[in-house]
Amino acid sequence: MRAWTLDLTTQAQSEGYGVLAFNVIGLDHAEAIVRGAEIERSPVILQVSQNAIRYRLGLVEPLVAACRDLADVATVSIALHLDHATTRDLCERAARAGMSSVMFDASADDDAANIAQTREIVDWARTAGVAVEGEIGIVGGKDGSVTTDGGLTDPDDAARYVAETGVDLLAVAVGSEHGMTRETRIDLARIGAIREAVAVPLVLHGSSGVPDDDLREAVRRGIAKVNMSTQLNAAWTGAVREYLDANPAVTDPRRYGEPAREAMVDLVRAKCRLVGSAGKTTTS
Repeated sequence: MRAWTLDLTTQAQSEGYGVLAFNVIGLDHAEAIVRGAEIERSPVILQVSQNAIRYRLGLVEPLVAACRDLADVATVSIALHLDHATTRDLCERAARAGMSSVMFDASADDDAANIAQTREIVDWARTAGVAVEGEIGIVGGKDGSVTTDGGLTDPDDAARYVAETGVDLLAVAVGSEHGMTRETRIDLARIGAIREAVAVPLVLHGSSGVPDDDLREAVRRGIAKVNMSTQLNAAWTGAVREYLDANPAVTDPRRYGEPAREAMVDLVRAKCRLVGSAGKTTTS
């Protein structure tokens, strides 16, 4: 059943668990995420990034329509979210396609420009009926950027950013990076301090490189939305490689696509249990 991102994350925040937001690149991704969530009886967010839309020939509607239809027939709560949009046009297209929230990313600009641009998106979103996720600080890994101590989110800056933009969710920089295939420790104390400074649900980007014990603790200290992409893609790609290594003559993508999809289902299930969302959807 389709749900609202803000409803899922607000409930997660109030009850002390995390909601996973998995990046969708194709239909197999979306099917695996929903299937894993259904087995674990967990709410989950299907998010489509600006980069994924670029890969899908710049078209928002087909992939979002597939996610929307899967959400509508799912037996657990599924929300749709636009990840890392840098233009208002893309946010508007996503809202028309049925997404309940958008992440507008102006974090590469200075704080004043970030606040001004994000405030414009929030003003539009209020009329469009969608929630807005903003980001303060620099989460590295995209376009070669690196997370540094100077780019970590300051709790006072976070409070000012939320107050001046009116965002519904806040992505914070605490040491993780996008696209990580190695483990890194995050600043758990900083998460707690930001949680004390702002009331909106907090979002952790780049969760694939965060060790399980840190991720569990990050949720305990206040992270409500947990973004994950690289680990999901690694599960898919690893299963495809393993199958084709053993069956090099196979050309039918269904033959290797099925075990790859199952590998993603297993990953989704494990992460739902890790962040405490398993069992949080009881409606069938």
